[in-house]
Amino acid sequence: MPLTCVVLAAGFSKRLGRPKQLLVVDGEPLVRRAARVARMVAPTVVVIPPDAPVIREALVGLDVAIVENPATAEGIASSIRRGIGATRSDVLLCVCDQPRITSAHLQALVDTRAAIAATGYRGGDGVPALFTARFRDELLALKGDTGAKKVIERHRDVVAVVRFEDAAFDIDEESDL
Repeated sequence: MPLTCVVLAAGFSKRLGRPKQLLVVDGEPLVRRAARVARMVAPTVVVIPPDAPVIREALVGLDVAIVENPATAEGIASSIRRGIGATRSDVLLCVCDQPRITSAHLQALVDTRAAIAATGYRGGDGVPALFTARFRDELLALKGDTGAKKVIERHRDVVAVVRFEDAAFDIDEESDL
């Protein structure tokens, strides 16, 4: 089955107090970096907030599909549903606030050929994570601020974990910069 990367970039960045999607790290906005890295592995869908022309501008020139999420207030589940709803393939879920994620790591998740492949860091696991189409309905059924980790936990017996400690670095607050 084909694969699509889905970059979740529609959050409100409440703790940071400004759109983290636009934070520049190593000369590049986080949303652009995440989309560019994902695009090295597979066709990519980027989920953004509605009426976000500056975030959309940050993606100009990248060969990615942009999907707006009008239900961002609900939480991350709404962005997962929008991203997955834009494809009919296996999905590799990524977030835009993990600037140390590499295309090599994303490819390592794909190369496991597992039903679910999650990134392992800080004694746990989570995104980026690959889900075969078999889990589509479960991901589409997520509600509120519940992320894909719930699906990972429910199916431990088919999860391959690819260690990547750099995934632990994410940007949520000014002190993370």
